[in-house]
Amino acid sequence: MGVNRSTVGSLVSELSDRGFVCERAPASQMVPGRPSPVVEPREDGPTVLAIEIATDTLGAAVVGLGGSIASRTGVDRARAWRTPAETLDELVALVGPMIADCGRSESICAVGISVPGLVRRRDGFVHIAPNLGWRDVPLAELVQDRLGLVVPVLSGNDADLATLAEHTRGAGVGLSDFICLWGEAGVGAGIVAGGRQLSGAAGYAGEVGHLPVNPDGRECHCGARGCWETEVGEEALLRHVRSRAADSGRVALEYLLADADRGDAEALGAIAEVGRWLGVGLVGLVNIFNPSGIAMGGLYGRLYPYVRDAVTTAIAERAIRASRGLVTVTPAALGADSALLGAAELAFAPSIADPTRVPRPARPLRAGPSGTVVGGHTAEQYQGGGAAAQRSA
Repeated sequence: MGVNRSTVGSLVSELSDRGFVCERAPASQMVPGRPSPVVEPREDGPTVLAIEIATDTLGAAVVGLGGSIASRTGVDRARAWRTPAETLDELVALVGPMIADCGRSESICAVGISVPGLVRRRDGFVHIAPNLGWRDVPLAELVQDRLGLVVPVLSGNDADLATLAEHTRGAGVGLSDFICLWGEAGVGAGIVAGGRQLSGAAGYAGEVGHLPVNPDGRECHCGARGCWETEVGEEALLRHVRSRAADSGRVALEYLLADADRGDAEALGAIAEVGRWLGVGLVGLVNIFNPSGIAMGGLYGRLYPYVRDAVTTAIAERAIRASRGLVTVTPAALGADSALLGAAELAFAPSIADPTRVPRPARPLRAGPSGTVVGGHTAEQYQGGGAAAQRSA
């Protein structure tokens, strides 16, 4: 690092005081000189609360450094639009007992939220989440107020956060140019170019589901016609099968995949049609961004075994020759946890960049009345405990 031993000692001491790391004696070394202690992340160190809001599920987890999940909970929800207030009611009911049952003394230093919509990264403002029926929702602010949190709350688009997790500790590790295609009810992607994730002017980059691919196609939820999502999204997939009238969303999808596993011709035909359009869109992404890896997550991670050949063939036949030989398409390595772990990475990012944002622990995390979460630090530490603490608030 280009610094002397005493400086390293001072920095490690600061990290240790704030609960990030611990030191232990090294194993015996047959080398001259004074051995240096080994520094490791603390298993009981700072954690974050990661929240995933999806169209038909709500999940949360307490996550430590390195992506280790200390505790988690979730609930399936009927596919229906809910107001932000109704979702927050569910969230309070979900998170409070999880924290109370955690049984450990972690200090939550931040909260990260994954949501399927256009999210302004600067302040967690959701401009539109079509599949939730939301428009102009100050999500991060609402969560902070409703849960009574005194720690920073950040939110981001689900595809962007899935990409963050996959690039940090999943299928994209070590890749400077990488795309994660993420699909549930909608379709999005996170794009890493030159080692940095593209966000656009306000954080809205990656809405690949709204690339126009079929001029004669169906009307999209965004109001346009012929978007890629109308050909490869969950609705498009289910449109090709005669599912039970009462089934929709996750239930219908489970039936379809079970039928495909049994070799049902109708289910396999529906997946094949979606696979054909997946190939069309992925060829465009390969030609534009020249990635070395594409991970398919969410719905597409589950469909991958069925569409792999169609996607591979489309890229081989239609992508620019110079780019197609460089790209590998794989399922997302973190599976269904990609977006949730990405929310945790988002929450940890400010503290990793500047550990002095995290106050020295004052008391363990506990759950207050009605599920209100009380952090492991006093409000004064965050709001009046110095410049770093004020910045984190």
